[in-house]
Amino acid sequence: QVQLVESGGGLVQAGDSLRLSCVVSGRSLGTGGMGWFRQAPGKEREFVSAINWSRGSTYYADSVKGRFTISRDNAKNTMYLQMNSLKPDDTAVYYCAADENSFTFNSGRGALQSAYEYWGQGTQVTVSS
Repeated sequence: QVQLVESGGGLVQAGDSLRLSCVVSGRSLGTGGMGWFRQAPGKEREFVSAINWSRGSTYYADSVKGRFTISRDNAKNTMYLQMNSLKPDDTAVYYCAADENSFTFNSGRGALQSAYEYWGQGTQVTVSS
């Protein structure tokens, strides 16, 4: 079993930066991957970014490409989301998710909520104008 804990959210102004962290415990991800999703008030949960844990391949939603960077630290079993040039539209609860031992974790699978077996509790990011 895998447990995920997000941290790093907060209240910032437009143009500021934040770095979210997601610590994984229980097991190593092996051939699987991890991703970030977010849900804003009144909207459905949407894909933000994902990473293949073993290969390090990264994938981004068009809305955050060029501003956000996903990364991993295998030794610390931690995933990060560096968020720069934040906008009010980025305001949401951000969730990390894990797909354990996937054999085909790619851009298509990484963006699919149903692909992930484990989810964190979320961390709030609020960006004021």
